[in-house]
Amino acid sequence: MSRCGRGKNRPQKIEKEADSKHFMFSQISGCQPAPEGYSPTLRWQQQQVANFSAVRQSLNKHRNHWRSQHLDSNVIMPKSEDEEGWKKFCLGERIHSEIDALPNNENIGIDYMKVGFPPLLSIVSRMNQATVTSVLEYLISWFGEKKFTPELGRWLYALLACLEKPLLPEAHSLIRQLARRCSEVRVMEENKNEEQISALNLIICLVSRYFDQRDLADEPS
Repeated sequence: MSRCGRGKNRPQKIEKEADSKHFMFSQISGCQPAPEGYSPTLRWQQQQVANFSAVRQSLNKHRNHWRSQHLDSNVIMPKSEDEEGWKKFCLGERIHSEIDALPNNENIGIDYMKVGFPPLLSIVSRMNQATVTSVLEYLISWFGEKKFTPELGRWLYALLACLEKPLLPEAHSLIRQLARRCSEVRVMEENKNEEQISALNLIICLVSRYFDQRDLADEPS
C-alpha cells in the first residue's frame, strides 16, 4: 500500500520539478531587462530593423562586385579556424592584447595590425557562411570576458548582416548568446554612455526583431 501510494505521488512531484526547471531555464535564456531610461522606443527599433534589412539587401545585391575588388597588400585574411588571428584582425593588437597606448605612427599612417581592420565590404564579401559563423563565435567568446568596444560593435553588425536566413542551429544559438551578453553589459553600465547603450540596444533589437527571437526583445519605453 505504502509503495503504491508513493508511486501515485511521484508523477506530480516530477511534474513540479520539471516546471521549476523550465522556469529557471527561461529566466537564464532570456535577456536582462533594460534599466530605467535605457529601453529603446518601438519606433526606434522598427527603424533599425528597416535600415538593417536595406543593408543586407544591398550587400547581397553587390556581393560579387565587392568580392572582385582587390584588397590592399597589407590585408591578409586569417584562415577560418584561426581564432586568435581573427580576433587580432578584427579588433587589433591594441584591444586584443589590452595595450593601453599605441606608438606614435603619425608619419607612417594607420597601422591596421594595431587598431584592427574595419569590416569593409571587400573583406566581408569574401567570407562564406562557415567563416562568418566562426568569426562571430570568436568575437562573442572574446566579448564574454571583455568590455564592449566600437570596433567590436562594427564587426558584430557586419557579421549579422552577412548571416543567411534561415539560420543554422549554431548561428541561432550564437546570436541569442550575443543578445544576452549585450543585455548583461547594459545592466552593468553605471554611467549612461549613450553611444554604447545605443550600440548594445541595436544588437539586441536586430537579434530579437529581425532574426525573430522575440522572447529577447526589449519592451518599448
